[in-house]
Amino acid sequence: MRSSRGHWSDGEHRHIVSSENTDAGTDSPLDGPVDGPLDGPVDGPVDGPLDGPVDGPVDGHQDEPAAEATADQVTEPATGPVWDVVVVGAGPAGASAAHAAADAGRTVLLLEKAELPRYKTCGGGIIGPSRDALPAGFELPLQDRVHAVTFSLNGKLTRTRRSKKMLFGLINRPEFDAGLVALAEKAGAVIRTGVSVSKVEQHGSAVPDRRTVAVVLSDGETVLARAVVGADGSAGRIGAHVGVKTDQVDLGLEAEIPVPPSVAEDWAGRVLIDWGPMPGSYGWVFPKGDTLTVGVISARGEGGATKRYLDDFIARLGLAGFEPAISSGHLTRCRSDDSPLSRGRVLVCGDAAGLLEPWTREGISFALRSGRLAGEWAVRIAESQDAVDARRQALNYAFAIKAGLGVEMAVGRRMLTLFEKRPLLLHAAITGLRPAWNAFADITRGATTLAGLVRTHPLARRALNTIDR
Repeated sequence: MRSSRGHWSDGEHRHIVSSENTDAGTDSPLDGPVDGPLDGPVDGPVDGPLDGPVDGPVDGHQDEPAAEATADQVTEPATGPVWDVVVVGAGPAGASAAHAAADAGRTVLLLEKAELPRYKTCGGGIIGPSRDALPAGFELPLQDRVHAVTFSLNGKLTRTRRSKKMLFGLINRPEFDAGLVALAEKAGAVIRTGVSVSKVEQHGSAVPDRRTVAVVLSDGETVLARAVVGADGSAGRIGAHVGVKTDQVDLGLEAEIPVPPSVAEDWAGRVLIDWGPMPGSYGWVFPKGDTLTVGVISARGEGGATKRYLDDFIARLGLAGFEPAISSGHLTRCRSDDSPLSRGRVLVCGDAAGLLEPWTREGISFALRSGRLAGEWAVRIAESQDAVDARRQALNYAFAIKAGLGVEMAVGRRMLTLFEKRPLLLHAAITGLRPAWNAFADITRGATTLAGLVRTHPLARRALNTIDR
C-alpha cells in the first residue's frame, strides 16, 4: 500500500446544501471478530424546531435498516459493461476508495446522489492523520492554519494555548470533497452525479453469475460490478445491506456565519473548543476567512438541549447579530465492535461503516484511511474467482480496519467515558499541564494517535484504567 502526503495550500468556499447517496440488498453478513489476516496483508437544514428528522431522527431509537426489495420486485438483467469496482458515495471515503482502485488500473465507477460540489455538515478540521492519508498530488484548499486553541468549560475557565508549529488546518468541505473526486477522475475513475441507488443484489435475475454484484439505480438502470464499496453515509442503504450496527449516535448542529473583517481578524489562526453542559458534549469555532463555522455536538435524544446549547454558545460569543449563511444538522454514528464491514462482494467504509473517533467524533481521517483500504481490497475482491477467495479478501479488509482504526476507536470510547464523567479534570489537564497540552498538539499534528499515546505514556494509561474499575 502506498503512503502519501498532501500539501498545505489556500482555497475558496462555496455554500451548497445536499443529501447523501443510499442503498440496500441481500446475502449473508460476515459477523464476528477477525483476529488476524487470512491470506496476505492486511445531512439537512434545521431552521425549525427539533422535533423532526435532522439527517435522520433526533430522538428515539436506532434507525431501522432500509427496507429490502420485496419478492415481486424483479430486476431486469443488466446489459452494460461489468465494472471492476463500483463506489457509492463521493465523500472523502468514496473518493479515496475510487482513487485507490483506479490507481491500481481497474475500471471504477463512482456514483453520487448530489451534484458536486455540495455542502456537508462538518467542522472541516484536517489533522495530521487526514493529511497523511491524502492521495499523492492532492493540494489541500486550506482556509486557515491553526496555531492556537482557546479552551473553555461551558463558557468558563477560559484559557488559550499556543504553538509555534501549525496544529492543524481548516477546509471547506464542498471544495475539499470535489478536489478528491477530481483526483479520482484523473486516476481513471468515471464519475456519475445526480444518481440515486435503490438497492444492491448479489443473487437473482439481475446478477449474471456469482462473481457479480448488481447495483440498481432509482430509475431502474442496473450497473454490474465485481466489487462494490459503500461510502454513502451513516444512514445509507449500503450499510443497511451489509448489516452495519451502531452503539453511539450523536447529533451535530452547525452554523456557517459570515462576519466582518474585524471579527474575522480576531479569530484568524485560532479555534475555540468549549466543553459543553451535557455529558459528552462540546462546541467549536473554526475560522475560515470571512466565515466562522460554529457548531455543537451531543448525544442523540437531547435535541432540544443541543439546540439551546448552540443558541447560547453563539450568543455568548457575541455572534448572535450575524445571520448564518447555512444552518444544518447531522447525525454521526459509531459502529459497535461486532458490526460487519462486508457482505459478499460488498465492503463499507467511512461513515457508512460507522468509522469515526467516538470522543471528538472526528471522521475525515477515518474516512480517508478506511476509503483507501476499501479501494485496495475491493480490487482484490474483484480479482477473486470464487466466493471463498472473495470472503478471504473481505476478512482481510476487516482485519486491516480493526487492527488500525478499530484500536483508535476503542481508546476513543474510553476517552469519551472519562470526558463524560470528569470534564473539569480533562479541561484542567489540557490547559494547565504541559505534558497534556503537548500530547494534544502531537495528536492533532499526526505525530501520534490516542492509541499510541496510551501505549507509550504510563500516566495516560493509568488515567484511562481508572474508568474501567
